[in-house]
Amino acid sequence: MASGPRFSQPPVSPPTPPTITLPGFACADSSGGKTGVANVTDVRVGQQTDYDRFVLQFDGPVPTYTAKRQASPTFKMSPSNQPITLSGTYGVLVTVHSATEASTYSGPTDISHGEFRVIKEARLTQDFEGSVSWALGLDHAACMRTFTLTSPSRLIVDFSAT
Repeated sequence: MASGPRFSQPPVSPPTPPTITLPGFACADSSGGKTGVANVTDVRVGQQTDYDRFVLQFDGPVPTYTAKRQASPTFKMSPSNQPITLSGTYGVLVTVHSATEASTYSGPTDISHGEFRVIKEARLTQDFEGSVSWALGLDHAACMRTFTLTSPSRLIVDFSAT
């Protein structure tokens, strides 16, 4: 007896993807991460409906980090201490300790997005003595949220556009 192809019945309702509860935005500095060493493997900047996003991706767990707000987009390059001014009127310095990107990240080290509402420019300012810092030039003093994700390991810094 010949039989035709067999098909499974469609599910009654489509599967629900896992949800992530994001932390709220705070108008304050932030820190976190785990003690350990990891290399930066990718850097991205993106724009969503209500926020702009800065992402550092690592080859291991996200090391300890700080995200410090400042009243201008002027930063110091390390180790030269030479001042640089990024696009925007406000700044945030994201520093990751026990990290490097010299041999694991080959992408751009100065990323400009004048069309974004908050993040205008992101520039690598330090990859020296086990610390990696990215300076962010912002359009205005925006509240931020920081959190980490796994698979792959990422540090996420979102800036509210409202």
